[in-house]
Amino acid sequence: MSKKIKTNAMRILDINNIKYQERVLDIKEALDGVSCANMLGVPLESTFKTLVTVSKSKNYYVFVVPVAEKLSLKKAASSVGEKDLSMLPQKELLGLTGYVHGGCSPIGMKKVFKTVIDETALLFDTIIFSGGKIGYFIEVNPQDIVDIIPVSFNDILEM
Repeated sequence: MSKKIKTNAMRILDINNIKYQERVLDIKEALDGVSCANMLGVPLESTFKTLVTVSKSKNYYVFVVPVAEKLSLKKAASSVGEKDLSMLPQKELLGLTGYVHGGCSPIGMKKVFKTVIDETALLFDTIIFSGGKIGYFIEVNPQDIVDIIPVSFNDILEM
């Protein structure tokens, strides 16, 4: 019998007694969020991706948006009090967060970063996002993660 894998994100949820559902896909390489949502058989609107940005002054921010949508860097910058932001180069993701592309969770990063989740998350009882490893996903009430990471909910989508 194989041992059940727990990611850092899952361990943090467990330690904080936050209820979540683990979902697993048998994939070895990163896929786009829309493909993952379709394979999981879940709505695109309640499935989110984690994006990491950097400001000119080297402040890092995490944004969580629906997989079929695009982050507005202008709205994102405004939501964290910056003039402008750029996407973190993919090659820097692992060193900064401890997560690889396709397995980046807003929970359990090496450091705690200010995190903004698109306000549409509040329309759902639960949302799904990466569990911190390729193929692993967490389904959780978006309000429940407020106590474990510095998170706010704002309109950060491109129109």
